[in-house]
Amino acid sequence: MSLQDTIETIEEADLAVAEAAAEVRHHPVTRALGHLSEVADQPPMFALGALTLAAGLLADERRLAEAGGRLLASVALATAVKSVVKAVVVRTRPHVLADGGEYESGLLGRNEGPWNSFPSGHTADAVAAARAVARVWPGAAVPLYGAAAAIGVAQVPRCAHYPSDVTAGALVGWAAEATVDRAWPAAEPLLDAARAALHGRQLG
Repeated sequence: MSLQDTIETIEEADLAVAEAAAEVRHHPVTRALGHLSEVADQPPMFALGALTLAAGLLADERRLAEAGGRLLASVALATAVKSVVKAVVVRTRPHVLADGGEYESGLLGRNEGPWNSFPSGHTADAVAAARAVARVWPGAAVPLYGAAAAIGVAQVPRCAHYPSDVTAGALVGWAAEATVDRAWPAAEPLLDAARAALHGRQLG
């Protein structure tokens, strides 16, 4: 099977799922899950990272500050990557297809929300954040990954994304956090210096 055949097969499966999702799009449970998943939108994620970092620095809690810093950096990188991809890849969101029967996919077309389905930014940020925090608190990995998975899955019945959008978003989030993790040792001295400065200590 060629790459083009594979893409077409995935697209056909996505459209079939989107058609089924449209039937439960307005269900109260779907709406509730959709509202809850908004915690993974960029503003809440950036706010959570910044507040966690600030709380850790002010309380002189190194692990809390590290979790906030990792989360903030990972979500920022995931957001940047998915924004670049969205600007290049055009794909009509499922709700546009459900409401008006319009579907379009390709490269370098309209860079507007209804035509920016690929990849899922909510999923990218949720996965990046979950992995970032789990680096600091491995014991919380299962609920963190579970929450990230739930956020990703919720995008399908609410007709915000196709399954392949969610998969691609998860890969973006995973890669962004992995990149931050590799670079994190260079940021640790800055974090220690900030904590020391706030609490009047000399670095040894």
